[in-house]
Amino acid sequence: MIDLTIHEEALQRAVTRARERNIIIPTFEQMRHPERIPAEIVGQLRSVGLWDINPLNLFRITWHNEPTATGGGFGPVPYLEFPKALTGVPARIVAPVGKWFPTGAHKVGAAFGCLVPRLVTGQFDPTRQKAVWPSTGNYCRGGAYDSTLLACQSIAILPEGMSQERFQWLESVAGEIIKTPGSESNVKEIFDKCWELRRSGQDLVIFNQFDEFGNYLWHHEVTGPAMQEVLERVLGPNDTYRGLISATGSAGTIASGDYLKKQFPGSKIVASEATQCPTLLLNGFGEHRIEGIGDKHVPWIHNVKNTDLVIGVDDEGPMSLIRLFNEPEGQCYLAKMGVEEQLIEKLSWLGISCIGNLLAAIKFAKYYELGEHDVVMTVLTDSMEMYQSRLVELTEARGKFTELDAAAAYHRYLLGQGIDFVQELGYYDRKRVHNLKYYTWVEQQGKSYEEIQAQWYNDSYWTDIPKQREAIDALIEAFNRQTGLAV
Repeated sequence: MIDLTIHEEALQRAVTRARERNIIIPTFEQMRHPERIPAEIVGQLRSVGLWDINPLNLFRITWHNEPTATGGGFGPVPYLEFPKALTGVPARIVAPVGKWFPTGAHKVGAAFGCLVPRLVTGQFDPTRQKAVWPSTGNYCRGGAYDSTLLACQSIAILPEGMSQERFQWLESVAGEIIKTPGSESNVKEIFDKCWELRRSGQDLVIFNQFDEFGNYLWHHEVTGPAMQEVLERVLGPNDTYRGLISATGSAGTIASGDYLKKQFPGSKIVASEATQCPTLLLNGFGEHRIEGIGDKHVPWIHNVKNTDLVIGVDDEGPMSLIRLFNEPEGQCYLAKMGVEEQLIEKLSWLGISCIGNLLAAIKFAKYYELGEHDVVMTVLTDSMEMYQSRLVELTEARGKFTELDAAAAYHRYLLGQGIDFVQELGYYDRKRVHNLKYYTWVEQQGKSYEEIQAQWYNDSYWTDIPKQREAIDALIEAFNRQTGLAV
């Protein structure tokens, strides 16, 4: 459960800070249903850019933003559907688009879900404390952005090997940036830095996405309903929704699968990871290049008991396909293969981990031999906006991307996907994966043996978390009333 104990003195300081900075905080209900956002705020947003440092953009932490960089309103959830000409499978693969969040990634919502409950209870004091955001990429970007909008000081922690665009953007937003050794696969080094900060004597709060249930809550209560909305739009009378495919990452996004399984009890939840670091598949380790998904541990907030399959994806697939999707020769080749121009123009909406999700969805469809009336859901968490330097690096290392390169990438990594590294999880397979949490979280990070047992044996452990949404919304509304700014 998320602690909602009120700390009155710090709460009043937070209220005063919000009043001084003209900050109004949206509720989870408004993120799910932005038509309930006051018309006055919607009107003011017409002159605000999507990435602007403006407290009004807190109301754009929703899947319902219009796909435009400036002045957009709200509407249906933007999504893409990937046809057989691209995927090689008859099943319909659909995905909501994260590019149209502020910062260009949906992690800005997960960070909101972690910070705001602490802010509106007084457990985080923006006048005295710093918010620490450990991440392999987009989460610390979202945390630094939310902190700035909410008038909080922030510290962003991420591996030094992440894309240079992330660091360049963070320099203009985060109060402090700490680079840890390694790259995508070096999560423990991030955790070690957090312990170092705890021991430093600074007054700070660490919002670790891997164990913060605000992350789980936001995706269960906001991303899940957004996905359901997309499904309601695309499912025909003879169609069946088969399952959600998501890289585990911090295990926030995959919580939306818990929500969808309640709406569609026959559906499956599929966790994907890089075959170069097969933690869930083989209790393995390694290093990979699919930025943003983390690895070498099982997140504390992953409801493993509800996960049905694990699928491994070769990291060379996404690296080759970002060239196919974004280089002129690649786009020309896709057109020759029958992919419609309208979709080709939007393939830049897929970042590296998004392509990994797409490949896992293709493997899922092939594994179960799904047909044209089967619908598979995945998610586009970010876009190529933060990875242009990777294209430059690939060109420098491999040379110009040619039509022959495009044909090889298309036939090998899209049409040629097999069903290798796919495992259906039985009861004891899931328990094996769950038990991996012990080494990271109980031995290293101070969680209790009793709680890790409760995660497995007490079903209400997971079902009680979403029930807190209404209580948190009530606290947000009370906070806004105290500032005197509620519209």
